[in-house]
Amino acid sequence: MEEAGQKLRRFRERLGLRYRDVEEASQRIANERGNHEFLIGLSRLADIENKGTVPSVYRLYSLCAIYALDFSLVLSWYGIELQQLPAHTARLPLQNTHAVNIKAPDRLQVDFPAEFDIDIDLQQTSYLARHIRRWGRLPVSMLDSLDLPHQRYGFIGTADWSMYPILRPGSFVQIDETRRKIARDGWTGDHDRPIYFLEHRDGYLCGWCSERAGLLVVQPHSGSNTPLRVFRYPGDAEIIGQIVAVAMRLDPAKRRRTRS
Repeated sequence: MEEAGQKLRRFRERLGLRYRDVEEASQRIANERGNHEFLIGLSRLADIENKGTVPSVYRLYSLCAIYALDFSLVLSWYGIELQQLPAHTARLPLQNTHAVNIKAPDRLQVDFPAEFDIDIDLQQTSYLARHIRRWGRLPVSMLDSLDLPHQRYGFIGTADWSMYPILRPGSFVQIDETRRKIARDGWTGDHDRPIYFLEHRDGYLCGWCSERAGLLVVQPHSGSNTPLRVFRYPGDAEIIGQIVAVAMRLDPAKRRRTRS
């Protein structure tokens, strides 16, 4: 199996570059960035190619720039798969509610239903797995309905019961950043009242919001036995956006263990 250093050497040789050429090119990058860490000396380049020395992130950047290589691709040669970052994040739940600041890689692909039974009635609730005739691989970037440029994602901490049972601890939520203005009406009950995701000095939280005389009142669900929070607004808290979608566990045994 070809090692990462050998692949880098192959691309260098394909471009007809000598060690000295790479050093001089990296020197230009270092000068432009004002950081000598981008410089790749002759001996260091030899070690990277022949001894398996792992380059620093700065030198790896320089090599990608000089060889016109995709940075994430070269990282994968060293065993770092950026497309796995969201999955690892999902498997490492934290107690505190927080924003998820990871952008899905453009080349990331997911299993997606490619063909359904023609007789499926989409107006009726059904078990889709029984109607999927063929699964395919679809790039995440093609899922335009997710509106990635305007959406952020958050994780409801495993110890955050403030919006239970509507939002259970450990849920992933989708946040629409274009909906930051607090709605004053337009809902019929708790189930369709807008829930907002907020950032404050000590972290993040979510809840129903109202504004009163320069104060932002964040109301939890009455079933959560959590006190409401009040912030000076604007100033002490910022509304990131409205929660528009949620993915959460429905395992009651898991919920009991978490809360205990």
